[in-house]
Amino acid sequence: MWTTVLVIAAVLVGSSMQRITGMGFALVAAPFLVLLLGPVDGVIVVNVCGALTASIILMRVFRQVDWRRYGVLAVCAVVGIVPGSYVLQFVSVAWLEISIGVLVAAGLTISVNLGRVVVRDRLGFRVMAGMTSGFMNTTAGVGGPAVSIYAIATGWPQRSFAATMQPYFLTIGLASLASKFALGSADLPQLPVLVWVLIGCACIVGLIVGDRLATVIEPHVARRLLVIVAYLGSFATIVRGVVELLV
Repeated sequence: MWTTVLVIAAVLVGSSMQRITGMGFALVAAPFLVLLLGPVDGVIVVNVCGALTASIILMRVFRQVDWRRYGVLAVCAVVGIVPGSYVLQFVSVAWLEISIGVLVAAGLTISVNLGRVVVRDRLGFRVMAGMTSGFMNTTAGVGGPAVSIYAIATGWPQRSFAATMQPYFLTIGLASLASKFALGSADLPQLPVLVWVLIGCACIVGLIVGDRLATVIEPHVARRLLVIVAYLGSFATIVRGVVELLV
């Protein structure tokens, strides 16, 4: 019972952050869901819930989406998902999580320390961000930090970024699930139907709360929350990997 309660709480808080910052669900919920459900089932639930929350939010922010950036990022992310699914079959998940967490923290530090210096947005940066995000989303369930680094470095406006991330996460979430199921590297978690229903309800309630908060939180504050959440996600991923190695 307590495991179910904690899973629902993680989903509720994660979906709220997703609405406010544009990418908080996986970063907030993934570490807890993986610890509660295991590294494979936890990431599957993250992918499912991430796709669900993104599809709901997209209906509210459709007009603010930068579809050109989305197109490049999404296509490249789907390309990065394929090697990620293969790697899961041969490389320890724990070492992957530790490596990804360290790289994300380093990338965020570099981006934040750029200060007011904005890097010119180039196609190569979008390709790199998309492929890295897709790979990370499949292997560790956290594809947001890679695109957040890109957004910070190129000065992407927060409202446009938050809106564009919804079709993006919807795309890579479904693509990650399809790739894992097709390659046989994962199956749908065998959770009771009631638990799945409660998880879906938690997503909706969290989005409602986040929607209310998003109307009063200023864009610059949301961007700071984005950085904080990304750091927390990277550190949680490292800790998760270390714990799995020790266990």
